[in-house]
Amino acid sequence: MARIPIVVIVGRPNVGKSTLFNRLTASRKALVHDLPGVTRDRIVGEARVPGGRRVMVVDTGGLLMEDEDHFIPLIREQAEAAMSGADAVIFLLDGASGPLPEDHDLAGMLRLRGVPVVPVVNKADRLGVDLGAGEFFSLGLGEPISISAEHGTGLSELWEALEPWIEVSEDEAAEAEVEGEEERELRIAIIGRPNVGKSSILNRLLGSERVLVSEVPGTTRDAIDEVVEWEGRRFRFVDTAGIRRKGKTDRGPEVLSVVMARRAIERAHLCLVVVDAERGITRRDAHVAGYAWEAHRGVALVVNKWDLAQDRARWRERLEDEAARHLKFMRHAPVLYLSAETGQGVSKILPTLVAMGEAFDLDVNTSELNVLLRRAWSESPPSAGGGREAKLYYATQVGRRPPAFALFTNLSGEVHFSYQRHLENVLREYFQLAGVPIKVMIRGRKRRGK
Repeated sequence: MARIPIVVIVGRPNVGKSTLFNRLTASRKALVHDLPGVTRDRIVGEARVPGGRRVMVVDTGGLLMEDEDHFIPLIREQAEAAMSGADAVIFLLDGASGPLPEDHDLAGMLRLRGVPVVPVVNKADRLGVDLGAGEFFSLGLGEPISISAEHGTGLSELWEALEPWIEVSEDEAAEAEVEGEEERELRIAIIGRPNVGKSSILNRLLGSERVLVSEVPGTTRDAIDEVVEWEGRRFRFVDTAGIRRKGKTDRGPEVLSVVMARRAIERAHLCLVVVDAERGITRRDAHVAGYAWEAHRGVALVVNKWDLAQDRARWRERLEDEAARHLKFMRHAPVLYLSAETGQGVSKILPTLVAMGEAFDLDVNTSELNVLLRRAWSESPPSAGGGREAKLYYATQVGRRPPAFALFTNLSGEVHFSYQRHLENVLREYFQLAGVPIKVMIRGRKRRGK
């Protein structure tokens, strides 16, 4: 694949890194809040340089060289890993506060890494900030660029300053554009309650400690994208914050985390619903899974921490009973028993997602569909009322992602939902649509006068 330049945004907490990331990528992927330390993992997005070229932008957590916070060393590791593969670094600074000792510490660290650094003074829209930008020369990183991430001013000057390090040849640019148009990736959201192992599963799939993992519930706050390529297929995984039941979420960034997780579900095709094998499947898990099902996304149930099971037959029976009670709406979903800790069973995830992706994007031959449904209809027809015979004229597929079907009949009233479910089961079994929602619409003749 053509190489796309990578630009990493670093800086101390609460200088506006996520706001700048969202501005450059024309997205709302990064969570923005006044509270310092909201971003913990690194988040990746695509930006378009003036002229149309693509650049990958990486948002990182707030950097401090010394702090007693549990997450600071982990955040620093994530930022350093991002910078190790960067073409250039944006060192974002707070123009309203001026250069602080923490900024000088970070500047020293950046000089030692040898990566091209562009110092950028944010909040230039505030009175006097632009005039004071020269103070940041003391960091020894060259002339700073003044911008306002919130209002989008100064970005053309920023791209111009980055240009020497993000240039690609005309051939590479053309190749990247073609690939961008032709890529068909499958988007998967990893969802679940806090601390069930979502980030650990993604790290295991990636083969690296890409996502920050801690025993502290709520470690992940943003929805974090990562791409996996396997057997010629491209998967974009989104690790989400743990979703708590309404009323159990604190104010501030935790509320926003749930919003970001639900937004990740909306832009996904499929969802991996992760549960804890030891704790079992609860109503809280059903609450999380319900978001995916209501959004009409394909779902697979992932039972993590399976390595803890002492009596696997008994544990499996217990989990199946809990799933039957709490997850009736996704009774057709594939179930994967695995351990992110040991890697056992993780290899089943990608083949399962391939099958689900093909089912989610199903395009049915109309004649084959009519043969199948006419047979099911004749073997068990619905009641037409008034002693009349229920007739199926024809059926057709009317939607994809997920599949939707319409049946045209002589029925004049509503068909009981159980019969619709019967036809859904027929379609699901024949076309192997495990875990994929199906919509069946039975349309009849309008009554006279209506």
